[in-house]
Amino acid sequence: MAFDFNKVQEILDTKLENEDLFRTAFTHRSYLNEHPNSKYKSNERLEFLGDAVLQLASSEYLFQKYENSPEGDMTNYRSAIVCTSSIGAEAKRLGYGEMLLLSNGEESTGGRTREYILANTFEAVLGALYLEKGFDFCRKFLEKELFYKIEKVIEEERYKDAKSLFQEKAQEKYGITPTYKIEDSWGPDHEKNFKVGVFLDNDLWGEGRGKSKQKAEQDAAEKALKKIDN
Repeated sequence: MAFDFNKVQEILDTKLENEDLFRTAFTHRSYLNEHPNSKYKSNERLEFLGDAVLQLASSEYLFQKYENSPEGDMTNYRSAIVCTSSIGAEAKRLGYGEMLLLSNGEESTGGRTREYILANTFEAVLGALYLEKGFDFCRKFLEKELFYKIEKVIEEERYKDAKSLFQEKAQEKYGITPTYKIEDSWGPDHEKNFKVGVFLDNDLWGEGRGKSKQKAEQDAAEKALKKIDN
């Protein structure tokens, strides 16, 4: 399936006006490599905006819901709920992958189900929703489609720092302290993206992506935790 504006409205459960805006939200940069004359840009600018909306909405929600929680705990709660694996899972559930405009190469290697692409799309769509519907609509959308799982995240202590947890488990199980290495980076200096690997000795245990080295390291640690727990 490719981009379908009616389907997008169905997924988002609302009437939308600006089809071009939402088509852009579902346009991965790889698509433009094969369609250089496309009038649409990639979704990266909308992703940037959506990330800011997500940070504010999640901070506000936690501030109001957990009145007695200290700043440090709320920061960890937020990190757990807005991390790549969390929002990528919701984008997959909502069917965003089916709507994506990708290059043939990206699609043939599983781009429609790739976690970081889905997570970026989640943020891009949120940015588009903010531009068309405003912050209040985004808040209600997030309460329904993302924040519903915050209580379970806290109950299961999934908010604890992934890097710290992986280090504890790696030292306990193997007596090795993890190391993190930047494997790739791309984009202009003000919108840099990083790919980081986490290693035990010379063995790769997880790869993560993010808009900062710290976010990429956390993402890599989350992947490594899943592996070490299995």
